Formats: sequence, structure tokens, C-alpha cells
Amino acid sequence: MDFTNILGFMAASCTTLAFLPQVIQVWRSRSTKDISLPMLITFIAGISLWLIYGLLVNAAPIYIANMVTLLLNLVILRFKLKYG
Repeated sequence: MDFTNILGFMAASCTTLAFLPQVIQVWRSRSTKDISLPMLITFIAGISLWLIYGLLVNAAPIYIANMVTLLLNLVILRFKLKYG
């Protein structure tokens, strides 16, 4: 693995793992009242587009990170829709 991919995976790890505390907080509290639904939907759309882009250009750091970030944010969306 070259330096560019290592750097990409390091950056991807930081930005992806940043959502883990939010998922845990939402899971425990069952509260999403402070999360904006339009922001969340827009963010999920953007993550989805980055995922597709990463797959098209075959950039593992991009598509792996966005796949995980998408899953984490879909969990948050599920709780937002369920608990408002």
C-alpha cells in the first residue's frame, strides 16, 4: 500500500469514526430532537454520492469510509424517523 492510500485510510478513519459517538448517544437516549432531518437527509445523499464516486474511481479509502459512514447515518436516520 502506498503513502497516498495510507493517508486516505487515516483521514477516512477519522471522519467515519467521528459519527460513532453520535450513534451511541442516539441509541442510548432514543432521542434525536437536536438533529436536523433536512441536514441528515442531505448528508446521507452526499455520502451516497461519494460512495458511488469511490466505486467508480476504485478508491478504496473513499468507498470503504463512505460505506461505513452511510451505515452509521442510516442508523441515526432510522432513530430520527422512529423517535423524532
